[in-house]
Amino acid sequence: MAHDREVLRMIWEGQIGICFQADRDEIVGIKPEPFYLMVSRLSYLPLVTDKVRKYFTRYIAAEHQDGAVWFDYNGIPLRLHYPTGVLYDLLHPEEDCTPWGLTIHFSKFPEETLVKMNSKELLESHYMSCLKADVLKHRGLVISAMQKKDHNQLWLGLINDKFDQFWAVNRRLMEPYGDQESFKNIPVRLYNDDDFTYTQKLISPISESGQKKSLADLMAELSTPERKAVGFRTHGIDLHEETQVQWMSEHLSYPDNFLHLSVDYKDV
Repeated sequence: MAHDREVLRMIWEGQIGICFQADRDEIVGIKPEPFYLMVSRLSYLPLVTDKVRKYFTRYIAAEHQDGAVWFDYNGIPLRLHYPTGVLYDLLHPEEDCTPWGLTIHFSKFPEETLVKMNSKELLESHYMSCLKADVLKHRGLVISAMQKKDHNQLWLGLINDKFDQFWAVNRRLMEPYGDQESFKNIPVRLYNDDDFTYTQKLISPISESGQKKSLADLMAELSTPERKAVGFRTHGIDLHEETQVQWMSEHLSYPDNFLHLSVDYKDV
């Protein structure tokens, strides 16, 4: 468990200002004003869907009001099971002071592109399955110790933005197993800026020389004769190549237990 609680809290408190607009082809009558929300980077768009849907429903044609809701950014459908911060880093890499403009749709769900997450129950099931990454990270010691109430507290802490509640469960479960010594592998999702898909890898926190692995080591592992990895980004942060992968896993992992990294490549 990470010792630097302030880093964890700063990551937890990261938010994105979003400006939601309705699909103009689905609007009946007067065009509605945009709907603005501050959304947690660690959260998921389906957790704010009810608020956005409620605001726009009265402007949408009756035949579309009960449709499966989805969002796009500049025509790109947003994967509803990706954390919001991951989507933002992939699609809006340059930080600025303006809200992120997204469009909500009530019809024509792109089933060939997106996984439907039209209920909080489905999203909770997806989140709990991601937590099984602990089997890779801590040899399953933490997951095997979790009870139903622990699952509930973690999920409620996440969806209700309760930092202390969420991390109290983590601290209590992690204490018996220590910190760095318990790490087996680090589950990482490496995102491709070209098509916004990811490759899931297990990264050892220790290099072949027995030293704690840095991002520079990870860059070397991911590089090929044709393409060189030159940078990583997560939580809106461009990471220094000397940053230890172990430290990142402890402090910068998302609540789903994965380290989500957007990778910058350069052709050789």
